[in-house]
Amino acid sequence: MTENEISYEIRSAIYEVYFALGPGLLESSYEFALKHELESRGLNVKSQVKLRLCYKEAVWEDAYRLDLLVEDQIIVEIKSVESLNNIHHKQLLAYLKLSGLRLGILVNFNTDYLKANIFRKLNGY
Repeated sequence: MTENEISYEIRSAIYEVYFALGPGLLESSYEFALKHELESRGLNVKSQVKLRLCYKEAVWEDAYRLDLLVEDQIIVEIKSVESLNNIHHKQLLAYLKLSGLRLGILVNFNTDYLKANIFRKLNGY
């Protein structure tokens, strides 16, 4: 599958989970449900993937954790907050940079209007 096809499936699964569970739950609940939904669609999904930080000659192997990594190509960063802040967008962009991946999706499930709370982010943009 192409990145765009995978991205479409991810966004479709996000809606499926949102309509089933609604807003107001913990991020871990949405992570569990979204992983299950994506796997039921035949996608390879890893949760809580360790991300290393390299600084000069020093390496910290498990500096960060990605919420979901889909098909080893797309990072999904899940939030359940009152509103997304600029730091949430920057966090995903930093994960993309550190991982060398190109595409990420940021979603906030704690909202009454999901469409305005799903963002595609590209590494370097």
